[in-house]
Amino acid sequence: MSLSARTRRTLARVALLGLASLGSLLVAGCDAERARLASSATANDAKSAAPGASPRAQFSAHVFPEQKRVVAFGDVHGDLEATKRALKVGGAIDDGGHWNGGDLFVVQVGDQLDRGDDDRAILDYFEQLREEAAKAGGTFLSLNGNHELMNVSFDFRYTTEGANRAFEDVPVPAGLASHPAATRGRAAAFAPGGLYAQKLAKQPLYAVVGGSVFAHGGILKKHLDYGLDKMDAEVRDWLLGKRPEGPPIVLAEDGVVWTRAFSAQTGDSDCASLSEVLKMMQAQRLVMGHTPQRAGVSLACDGKAVRIDTGLARYYQGPIEVLEIVNNQAKVLREKP
Repeated sequence: MSLSARTRRTLARVALLGLASLGSLLVAGCDAERARLASSATANDAKSAAPGASPRAQFSAHVFPEQKRVVAFGDVHGDLEATKRALKVGGAIDDGGHWNGGDLFVVQVGDQLDRGDDDRAILDYFEQLREEAAKAGGTFLSLNGNHELMNVSFDFRYTTEGANRAFEDVPVPAGLASHPAATRGRAAAFAPGGLYAQKLAKQPLYAVVGGSVFAHGGILKKHLDYGLDKMDAEVRDWLLGKRPEGPPIVLAEDGVVWTRAFSAQTGDSDCASLSEVLKMMQAQRLVMGHTPQRAGVSLACDGKAVRIDTGLARYYQGPIEVLEIVNNQAKVLREKP
């Protein structure tokens, strides 16, 4: 039987009693990672904090200058093998799985978790790639999607037995001792302040790289009005165990990790709203995951909406495709047969 949302929130609050101290120990590490990424932002973004400046002043935390080459790929859902295949198509890793992309900038748009057995392995691997890329002068940036935040909310409907077993060695605080045995270790790992919630705290909700905006579900005007950096900071505080619940504007059906306003396979995308958002963000395109595109990467709204969730994980059996952006021009790279 699935736990109600209220029950999951209550359990998360209880878990804080045992995990808050752990969260405080790791906050500094997350702050350092955020500072390193933010240091890549352009000088213009820094100047935009002045009165009357660009709207980007309201979302400067994860804004990066145009890169020589950007590669982005979609939801991987617990499939490490497919993840590495996508990274190889993009020229990011070698045959041994280590970074060989040099100054390449890679963005993974969220949903690392659920539906496959490799959840823990993927999060550990992404941490490895972040470190290897930084040493080589590149960037590996993974975003949070709805499935990451579902796990922090103890919504384990889409987990597998194999993925749950991988977390069995995570120490369980007293507050979670009564949690179902099958997911007790996983709950300890992802509860606010938990070891893997701390890892997720290093992942933002959005990124802007040159003329491209990246998010898991999408960005609506209401998100800009609320403040992307504000919601990003609130999610981070929740993951670190510094607040009991995630911000409703993020977790709502039209939240930044949930909306399908620009990615639904049926019906028309809200192109007028997207144009308004991109104008406010001084960008040319929104790149998103969340909604599997059965035929591969797809475009809408005259190329302003780029949907890169190809269902590449084993669960969906979709094609291995990644998006490449060079000189602000985007094209699809496909795995050779």
